[in-house]
Amino acid sequence: MQTNFRQYQAFHAIIDTGTVTGAAEQLGVSQPAISNLLAQLERRTKLRLFERSRGRLLPTPEAVVLFDEIDTIVRGLDHVNQAVVDLQNQKAGQLQVATSHAMAFGFMPGQIARFTADKPNLTIAFQSQYSSKIQEWVMAGLFEIGICELPVRHDGLHKLPFFFEIVCALPENSPLDEHDVLTPALLSDVPFIVMGADHMVNRRAREAFHSVGAHWRVRCQTDLFRNALNMVKEGLGATFVDPFTLSSDDGGGYVLRRFAPRILLDVVIVTARERPLSAIGSQFLTQISDSMATMAVE
Repeated sequence: MQTNFRQYQAFHAIIDTGTVTGAAEQLGVSQPAISNLLAQLERRTKLRLFERSRGRLLPTPEAVVLFDEIDTIVRGLDHVNQAVVDLQNQKAGQLQVATSHAMAFGFMPGQIARFTADKPNLTIAFQSQYSSKIQEWVMAGLFEIGICELPVRHDGLHKLPFFFEIVCALPENSPLDEHDVLTPALLSDVPFIVMGADHMVNRRAREAFHSVGAHWRVRCQTDLFRNALNMVKEGLGATFVDPFTLSSDDGGGYVLRRFAPRILLDVVIVTARERPLSAIGSQFLTQISDSMATMAVE
């Protein structure tokens, strides 16, 4: 005995909707086609599956047993078909992105929410980590897209760089808030909360101070811009802060001023050279690179 899946689908749809008309609409075929598929199934199984009563088809006990057996299979195939459609429309799949901690507090969740708003079947793998680890993850295929700080330490990564201006955050009511632009000379001996000693912002700020003989006074070191900004709010000193941290902050407890000479934060989007991006990954890469470009400097 051989039956094709379309016959089972027609049978399932008749019971599911209660009528041949409903089954035809559900499967997108004509009523005669549904009736023909049902006749083929009854002929091949040698089972009477429906009785007619007052113009309605009533399933026989044999039909009820058969329906229970094939229900999971038919619905499973429907889910597969819908998944194919969603993949074709870039509304399903998995978004895999890893970013620096600075982006994880507000910027990236907002970008993911925007991207997935019309993609209810899309799953998300999102993690924040230090730059070297992000690059390792992308190289290993654990994440499709990584956003981290330069330098890129793997030849197997394609890189798309962006540069962001760092600004100085001062505690509220600081006497220095009368200046529109702060300089190393103005900030000489002011206590600073700084990133780790090897961080590019710390390195570049220290060079700016030392080049003019100003005193770069470090009061506290931390590993996150968010931590440094929170300490400024508590009046512990000044800090240099990135635009991503500021974009997710309430703006209270500090004032911002530009700094000269300009200090830049070098950020790069990395993807694996030898591993093609999924359609979902490519679409998100376009969105995130466009958004970062609007915040970056030339």
